[in-house]
Amino acid sequence: MMIAVERRARITEHISAHGAASVSDLVALFGVSDMTIRRDLDALAAEGTAVKVHGGAIVPAGRRAAEPGFDAKLAQMRAQKLAVATAAAVMVQPRMSVGLSGGTTAAAVAEMLLSVPQLTVVTNSVRVSDQFQSHPRPDRTVILTGGIRTPSDALVGPVAEAALRNLHTDIAFIGAHGISEHAGCTTPQVLEASTNRALMAVAEKTAVVSDSSKWGVVGVVGFADLEEIDALIIDSGLPSHAQRELNDRVGRLQMVDCPPVAEASTDSGGEVHQSGRATEPPSERKRV
Repeated sequence: MMIAVERRARITEHISAHGAASVSDLVALFGVSDMTIRRDLDALAAEGTAVKVHGGAIVPAGRRAAEPGFDAKLAQMRAQKLAVATAAAVMVQPRMSVGLSGGTTAAAVAEMLLSVPQLTVVTNSVRVSDQFQSHPRPDRTVILTGGIRTPSDALVGPVAEAALRNLHTDIAFIGAHGISEHAGCTTPQVLEASTNRALMAVAEKTAVVSDSSKWGVVGVVGFADLEEIDALIIDSGLPSHAQRELNDRVGRLQMVDCPPVAEASTDSGGEVHQSGRATEPPSERKRV
């Protein structure tokens, strides 16, 4: 049987390689109990080699400045992203025009919008465009910008911004590499920050969609101050002090509960379903 020290070293390697890990995944991987894994994560958190979040752990913020590729990020905090995306999709009605940025959380929002009729989608994400292409509707229009491709499969730079300049959307859903009290919403990519600002500029409202592991992470360049965000949709793993800060500064803070990763299911059509429930903190709320 693997001793605790060895198991914790393996857990640290797993989290470092994947950026995050859920308790249920680690239970399956190491064949130990839920309580054993939780004690291991408590020990790693005390050492500073992992940060506990709702349902698992992530790499400490100081080690997350670089941007992994899209596929590497896709599995990280998957249940939280799907719950956030489900809440975001409620804001979209038929006949609306919707902007979607690059990133896995924005791609999760796209999943939830596949069945919405008479939708116009403006995106700089190859992955988002591919999702809609794989589930075609004759009453949907998808506009994909050109541009320089990033590790997260976003198209950025002057070509992307020129494509956006004469467009208008009802709402834009923007993903973020990091969110912090002082730096606002950030990304490691300078051109991506500029293109995100362009997406925001042509939208009537901006909703940032994120999982709580992004709190405290600071990328190289900012694209939005907290006060510029009409709505922030994020899972309920957010620390209480962050909840207070964000509730005071963003237009509307919406926190979303989500079930463990194991409760996600995929139907025969390939769409992932979650029973996440949108909630808001009990303090004062602001409307978008």
